[in-house]
Amino acid sequence: MKIFVGTDLIEIERIKKSCQSRRFCERVYSEKELTLFSQKKNPYESMAANWAAKESFAKALGTGVEGFALNEVSCLRDELGCPYLELTGNALLAAENRGLTFAVSLSHIKDIASAVVIAYEKEDKNG
Repeated sequence: MKIFVGTDLIEIERIKKSCQSRRFCERVYSEKELTLFSQKKNPYESMAANWAAKESFAKALGTGVEGFALNEVSCLRDELGCPYLELTGNALLAAENRGLTFAVSLSHIKDIASAVVIAYEKEDKNG
């Protein structure tokens, strides 16, 4: 099985400044992500971590951010708070074409958010 890894770091303040533009937020984040952020008292750490997850996804996919929109890669949280990627549109097609599935880990400290995405080949259930 092939495994690919992508990682990214981002300054939280940089994302906070960028998020003052509604256009930026709509271009980068999905509706589901924007709903998630709206439930947080201070959303910028999560917004930065999600940005890092999108960049990490692109690196693990092996294409960079090309051929899909950033808002087609949603980094959501399950009922326990564990992050996972939900892909739509061209991001989903690219992942399916490469036969990849993804795991994501997020972290942040005072000034920096980070993400690691591991891409691995889906198991062949036929053999």
